[in-house]
Amino acid sequence: MDFRGKKYERGSNWSDPEVVELLQLWADESVQMELESCLRNQHVFNRIAEVLREKGIHRTGDQCREKIKKMKLEYRRIKDNSKTPRGGRTWKFYEVMDRVLTSRPALAYGSLGGSVMAQQVLQGTMVESYHHQFASSALPFAHSQHPELMEIKCEEVNSDEHCLTPEPPPSMSYQQGSPEEHEVERAFLERAQNDSPISRVEIPIETSVSPSGFSEPNMANSSRIQNVVPRPGFSALHRLRKKRKGQRVKDPLDDLLLKTLTSQRAMEERFLQMEERRFQRDLDFEERRMQLEQRRFELEREHEFRMFNVFAQMLSILKQSHSGSSSSTVMPRGTDFSQALYEIAGMGGGGGNLQDTRAHPLAERRVDIRGFCNPARDFQKSPYLSARGNMANIFHGSTEEGYEAYHADKYDEDKNPNGIINFGTSENKLCFDLMSKRLTQNDMNLMEPALLQYPDWKGHKFLREEVARFLTYYCKAPAPLKAENVIVLNGCGSLFSALATVLCDPGEAVLIATPFYGGITYSVFLYGNVKLVYAYLDSKITGTSTRPFQLTVEKLEKALLDARAEGVTVRALILLNPQNPLGDIYSLSELWDYLEFAKRHELHVIVDEIYMLSVFDESATFHSVLGMDRLPDPQRTHVMWGISKDFAVSGIRFGTLYTENQDVANAVASLCYFHGVCGPVQYKVAQLLRDRDWINQVFLRANHARLKAAHTYVTDELKTLGVPFLNRNAGFFVWIDFRKYLRTGTFEEEMLLWRRFLDNKVLLSCGKAFECSEPGWFRIIFADKTHRLQLGMQRIRKVLEEREKEILAEEKEQPCQSDHDGKADSTDEVIFVSRHQEPTCANTSNLGDLIGLLQQQMRSSDWLQKNTAEQFAQEKPEIYDVFSKLMGKQ
Repeated sequence: MDFRGKKYERGSNWSDPEVVELLQLWADESVQMELESCLRNQHVFNRIAEVLREKGIHRTGDQCREKIKKMKLEYRRIKDNSKTPRGGRTWKFYEVMDRVLTSRPALAYGSLGGSVMAQQVLQGTMVESYHHQFASSALPFAHSQHPELMEIKCEEVNSDEHCLTPEPPPSMSYQQGSPEEHEVERAFLERAQNDSPISRVEIPIETSVSPSGFSEPNMANSSRIQNVVPRPGFSALHRLRKKRKGQRVKDPLDDLLLKTLTSQRAMEERFLQMEERRFQRDLDFEERRMQLEQRRFELEREHEFRMFNVFAQMLSILKQSHSGSSSSTVMPRGTDFSQALYEIAGMGGGGGNLQDTRAHPLAERRVDIRGFCNPARDFQKSPYLSARGNMANIFHGSTEEGYEAYHADKYDEDKNPNGIINFGTSENKLCFDLMSKRLTQNDMNLMEPALLQYPDWKGHKFLREEVARFLTYYCKAPAPLKAENVIVLNGCGSLFSALATVLCDPGEAVLIATPFYGGITYSVFLYGNVKLVYAYLDSKITGTSTRPFQLTVEKLEKALLDARAEGVTVRALILLNPQNPLGDIYSLSELWDYLEFAKRHELHVIVDEIYMLSVFDESATFHSVLGMDRLPDPQRTHVMWGISKDFAVSGIRFGTLYTENQDVANAVASLCYFHGVCGPVQYKVAQLLRDRDWINQVFLRANHARLKAAHTYVTDELKTLGVPFLNRNAGFFVWIDFRKYLRTGTFEEEMLLWRRFLDNKVLLSCGKAFECSEPGWFRIIFADKTHRLQLGMQRIRKVLEEREKEILAEEKEQPCQSDHDGKADSTDEVIFVSRHQEPTCANTSNLGDLIGLLQQQMRSSDWLQKNTAEQFAQEKPEIYDVFSKLMGKQ
């Protein structure tokens, strides 16, 4: 019979025959002496378990030990309570346990062939006794066992009232010890109850016959006194043994030994912890060293690239001067992955043939996708990646440098006050207290099976219905919006990529006005292999424009016609309202013009209204596309919105799309398999959107007031510094004009200024990250706590003051440069338009600026010592020949 099942763990469910067998082994004198002599007794119970398995009782050593422990506890409970109803004991094994634990003398054998019968009577009836034979060869202990048997007859006990235990039979003789001996026994028993290593030492017995009826053989070579029958003088020897053992147990050396072992174990654990800590410290030090080495290598590579870039620009200017060509370069409207990667490789000087290099000047081969912040890493093509994989790797290396530095050295008021302050990530950090309190209320906590299973790929129906009601109310829709037109994904970035995938084929394009949120490039270009056609906006007010960076239909028409002239198919138009990073809010007439333009050219319109509820000034009015009475082309108009900005929870990825085109809805829904939102989050969002009173009365009021106060502080600081900026009342950002701090007015110098801010522990976003056509514009995020805004603005002031001094010093060294008034508009929307440098003559001034920049680079580096002309001629003979010919013609 196999008792190794789970329900028999920890010694439970023992039958009476099994208990009798266990007591036979445990009560044996040799076993008791071994249990007493060791602090760790697990091996003893393991051997008992082995013997039981040979007898057909499958128990583990832990189960045997737990069973004995429970029986000892039961015995002590009965003995302490002195329960003796009707003169008998209440437990069938009480006599056996009492005989072992009180070290009573051995049982005398009767005339039944060396065995003794201990009978228990239950309500006047006898129950069949259990006989267990225990072979001497089966016990793996120090003593062989006697072949004679002893029986313990057990009966089931129904209750304490009906349990009667008769007096022991006359064949059992007991010898009482002296009062001093009983005192030693009692102290030992009390000490055994404590939860310590000594308490696990079993109490020895001094009988040669086990309580279960088994006795040890009288072996000739044994040094022990084996008692088979009573002998004279046994009582005195027994008391002498007990007295010695009692003295040994009470010896204070035992406590000292226990304390010593405990201290040794604690010292070993402490030593291991210190070793692990030392090892981790060494690993951290080595990792830090490797990072510094990598950073040094990247800086060297970056500097080499800048030097090469200066040389290349000089070559281009010299070539244009020689040929008499003063035509402006034309930027390609879009590129695919292989073309973009090829052009980048050509820029780096590491690939491409000479004819292509000569045919396309460097400025004309500029890839029109993103600005590269870390060129040293951009041109390292990986043999393990595809063209698209290499492009994704380049994008990560170029755009994540600032954020990686921020996460490695994040500002903390207490732990890291000298860390980097992040004014570059568009997050609302002003309402964490409100949102954390609302999202932890009881109505938000629900976990049902339906929330843990796959939902409808468009989203749970209860959530889509709530989103439709929410958008109907806040977008002021003329008719209730329908839940079947709502699709839920994990963020608006996923919506951009999904729409680009289902609306455009690879290589086709979407039209967008610049500057724009750079994350769209990731979603549309990298993910969907769809090009971006740019309609460039600038700060000058020309033509039909009435404000800086104004989007007009004429600019959209020009960009679209230019793209079609180059053979690029444009499928869609992206509108951001409110606009990021400008903060513009489109009027109803402007929206109607854009939608009419898209209808004329059969373009889909993707309207991103993620900052819909972040218009913090009452003087500005937001108009949603969903709030228009009618749409020029409703089947090609798609509106997206999310909670990350308006509810200050950018960490909760939730975005929603509303479209009346069911083909588009079904196609996007099929991609929700990759971009779904988990059920518990959908439930929380539904509860949040449903609580209209809290949103209107608590959150929006507090959020708008805090945004307005932070915006006022930052703009006041910019006015004090005399820095121009775009004055808007929506979003979390201010579009700032730092052009007067650029000496040459190039994107390379804009990048140097960006790094200057980062080195002074403040992270901003440069204009190139938004594909701005004018170098020198930066975006700053003001939706932050006051103490971080104050410290960040102090660091910005420091950088600008240092840069202004440097420019003044450079002007003294180069008196040929003259100042001219800036051409940016001085309308009320651009405050304090600054003066910035513009060259008097194109070729001469540009070349002079490049030469000055080259001289500065030479003074700050030993690049020329490491890279001689002879070495360059050997490594790049084609480029060196071109340079030599150009210099010869001069």
